[in-house]
Amino acid sequence: MPLAAEITMAAPAKINLFLRVLARRPDGYHEIETLMQKVELADCVHIRLAKAGISLVCHGVDLACDAGNLVYRAAREFLQAAGSHQGVDLTLEKRIPVAAGLGGGSSDAAAVLKGLNVLLGAGFSEDRLREIGKTLGADVPFFVSERSAARASGIGDILQPAASMGACWIVLANPGFAVSTKWVYENFALTTKGNPYKLGRLPRHGGGRSPGRGVHGGQFCNDLESVTLPRHPEVGAMKEELLADGATMALMTGSGPTVFGIFHDAKQAVASKDTMMRRHGGQVLVTRPLPA
Repeated sequence: MPLAAEITMAAPAKINLFLRVLARRPDGYHEIETLMQKVELADCVHIRLAKAGISLVCHGVDLACDAGNLVYRAAREFLQAAGSHQGVDLTLEKRIPVAAGLGGGSSDAAAVLKGLNVLLGAGFSEDRLREIGKTLGADVPFFVSERSAARASGIGDILQPAASMGACWIVLANPGFAVSTKWVYENFALTTKGNPYKLGRLPRHGGGRSPGRGVHGGQFCNDLESVTLPRHPEVGAMKEELLADGATMALMTGSGPTVFGIFHDAKQAVASKDTMMRRHGGQVLVTRPLPA
């Protein structure tokens, strides 16, 4: 029996502090190693029980609100897994840029899974929700997890605990256009060289210590920059400008095109955000890492 009639869930964005692509699998997915951190920037998903069917309304961005939307699919998959014929009305308030490397769609789907689990009293464990989430997208299991940071391998679904970042300010700079994750991976050329960075050797970033300017030394890297930056040189320019503005590190997140810069000083972060807006437009904002 449902425990409540409605619930509102926050769906946070993420950044990739490290992303290596290791191999292409027969199923088309890629084996990766990455370090992900959730941030305060979040979408809002409102879930209300209804008499029958699934309905979805989207605000804040022009999205298809049909059966192909990840939010809709998440509700459908959960209800099937729970053996429930319960109707659900979903309202999505988008604040995270779409197709931007920030995991917004995956986070929205995870919010639906967790919210319905509470509303319907299904009692699914986190592991079970992650299994359902994996069928929706590689990043969904991370967002299902209650951890604010995790190391991920496989296709991104095998998670290991990681310390959350220390106190800092993160400037997210999105140039205002979308980049297809599928296109980026399809055009990524795997190197034949051995991968020198394994999860066990990732730089430490917890305990109040923000990542340093390791982006230049190769410690913090994103292999997918080799695809997105040549096609969209403005993304590389934004990354370099964040470093020039005083960021201790700057990197593209996911498949892009969003880049982020990490700052120790709030005023410096805000000044960089204002400068980036004047130079490039798009969507630039300041956020912070979610605590552990």
